[in-house]
Amino acid sequence: MTQSSTNPNGALKPDKNPGSAKWIIVIVLLIVVIAAILIWFVPMKEKYLSIINEKEELRLELQNELNDLMMKHDSIKIEYGALADSLAVKDSIILANAKEIQDLLNYKWEYGKVNKKLELLRKISQGYVHQLDSLFTVNRELKEENEKIRQQYSKEQDRTRELSKEKEKLVEKVSQAKVLKAYSIASGGVRFTGSGKEKETDKAGKIERVKVCFVLGENKLVEPGIKTVYIRVLRPDGVVVVQKAGGDYTFEYGGEMMEYTIKQELEYKNKDTYTCMYWTKKTKEDPAMVGVYNVFIYADGFEIGQTSFELK
Repeated sequence: MTQSSTNPNGALKPDKNPGSAKWIIVIVLLIVVIAAILIWFVPMKEKYLSIINEKEELRLELQNELNDLMMKHDSIKIEYGALADSLAVKDSIILANAKEIQDLLNYKWEYGKVNKKLELLRKISQGYVHQLDSLFTVNRELKEENEKIRQQYSKEQDRTRELSKEKEKLVEKVSQAKVLKAYSIASGGVRFTGSGKEKETDKAGKIERVKVCFVLGENKLVEPGIKTVYIRVLRPDGVVVVQKAGGDYTFEYGGEMMEYTIKQELEYKNKDTYTCMYWTKKTKEDPAMVGVYNVFIYADGFEIGQTSFELK
């Protein structure tokens, strides 16, 4: 039913545009609704952005904790060096857990879940460090013990060497003490007078014999009995004076066969024993060589004395 308005004369007058009022109302309502939505959306957007920022801060915080934990783990492995190789299984567990946490942080994640896994990783890492400390302590104690043993062994070796040297010296002294010694050694040329008496001479043209006299010293450590004494007389040219060439005038000394000039067997009774030994020239006519003659005396495989004389 259409409403109409009243004119000044009292007669009814119909509205010129009844639909315009409705549009005005609709527009007003839309404006109110949009304003309400805007009033509600702006704070919600700010709250949402705030939540997003807080979540990202938490993610970064967890990421930093994971990074710090793995940096410490790597530095510990470097610090302990080869010792860390013995805990390779434990190290692989730590790396696997760290990768799992990193995957969660890179994709869909929950703070509580990641934090829980980080806490577990901290405990595993602490156990890893504790084991390394224990291994380091044991290893250090073993090294110290080994060093002590090495030092003791070295000292024992030094002591053994010293004892061995002392023993060798003692054996050498005993061996030397058991060796015969010739004292008061005298040697020279001899000729015979018309009455048959011998007379000392240093004339190469007159010498008929070489005479060597000495005393076998008293030594209670030497085995008494018959002793074979060898005498080597070397001419000025170094040739050994012998009766004749060949193996009949040789003896063993120092593992070698040597020529001798005179050989004689003496009975030794552990007391001073004086004796003289002679070598006679082959012919009286041939003169001896001029110069210094060296004389060496041997017995029981040792050189027991030496002397020299000169012929002019």
